[in-house]
Amino acid sequence: MPLLPTAFVTTLKPILGDEWTPFEAALNEEPVTSVRLNDKIDLSIEGDCVPWCSQGRYLAERPNFTRDPLFHAGAYYVQEASSMFVQCVVNQFVADDAVVLDMCAAPGGKSTLLSQHLCRDGLLVANEFVRQRAHILSENLQKWGNPNVIVTNNAPSDFAAFAGMFDAVLVDAPCSGEGMFRKDETAVTEWSPTNVQHCVERQRDILAAAWRCLKPDGILIYSTCTYNPHENEENVQWLCQQTDAELLQPAIDPEWQIVHTPEGYHFYPHKTRGEGLFISVLRKHDASSESPCKRRIKTPLRTLSNSPFANYLQHSEHYAHFEFAGKHYAFACRYADLLQACLKQLCVLHFGVALAEQKGRDFVPQPSLALSKVLNTEAFNRAEVDLETALRYLHCEAVCLPDAPKGFLLITYKHVALGWVKNIGNRCNNLYPAAWRIRMNVN
Repeated sequence: MPLLPTAFVTTLKPILGDEWTPFEAALNEEPVTSVRLNDKIDLSIEGDCVPWCSQGRYLAERPNFTRDPLFHAGAYYVQEASSMFVQCVVNQFVADDAVVLDMCAAPGGKSTLLSQHLCRDGLLVANEFVRQRAHILSENLQKWGNPNVIVTNNAPSDFAAFAGMFDAVLVDAPCSGEGMFRKDETAVTEWSPTNVQHCVERQRDILAAAWRCLKPDGILIYSTCTYNPHENEENVQWLCQQTDAELLQPAIDPEWQIVHTPEGYHFYPHKTRGEGLFISVLRKHDASSESPCKRRIKTPLRTLSNSPFANYLQHSEHYAHFEFAGKHYAFACRYADLLQACLKQLCVLHFGVALAEQKGRDFVPQPSLALSKVLNTEAFNRAEVDLETALRYLHCEAVCLPDAPKGFLLITYKHVALGWVKNIGNRCNNLYPAAWRIRMNVN
């Protein structure tokens, strides 16, 4: 690792005191590899459990994830272990039928965790301001497969119309990246006090926007992957001074060696198996908060009373069917009004389950459907493929399935869905999204 910036050392060394030497030594060790399992399949991965996350596993070494079709199918997510602490927080403070906003959500580690917590009863709005990163977020959430999600590409200020709307908001704020020094040398070389101050200013703007979105008694979860008090404790103090925020203390096991300060919790790599993280949990009590906007919203969606695709989903009675931008979608009935508001006010990239798109005479089944946890697999012909064929498929190459039925087929690997092909006999048209394809040589 490059030499630590002098100003960083000057700030953190007095805070850590006698802990500085082991902390500095830990930054020169190999980063820990960890994954979080999806409940879409019963998958066993050998490794120690992440103590604060029941689905988290530490791996003895980092494999080539790109060559594992189950990774692309969303069977697990490669996530830094410290950030999985969000599960511990939401289990204690956020109901599984809550409406939650992840304000700075890309690439999707914490969003997929939140969507798994909310499952089918709650709703997650996952937002990312940077367009390219927002598409990666959408891909990862579609692969994870929970249907009650809306993915947006907006600035935090764009959520002004949603004041008092959410039961919980997660702000995993853009930060100076000190917690990633061990994993990313660029984070070391790009760090500066000026960048820290720039991050503080941006973080406070985001926190102010997030706070307005909360209902009274709503929960704000604020996190950064950095160590300095300017982006962490001082921002929490600032928010408490500006609002009626109540600091909450999630119950933790002392054996986890998470460092508790009055404003939140620090993960240090010499004490916990993971990278640097700060997290704080606050409750909003301001009963005078703006109420959710209740004005009538002109619907941009055409609702389908008798969808020809209802049998594509399990428990289809829980979903309303819509036609939007040339595609057919299913979305939870209970959240249809909020979806309409999002489509009216925000840039929505994805919602619910995209079922089919009309192309010529065909209704082409969509990748979101193949990867959804509520897919009714009995509604489709399936083709189970081996590892070599699965990798060629994920590389967007042509595959040949001469013994399979003609028409649209669901491609599965180890009985886990990967996507669709259209079998025309002598070959198959590969329908895997080009933007999602494996780019490395898979031969």
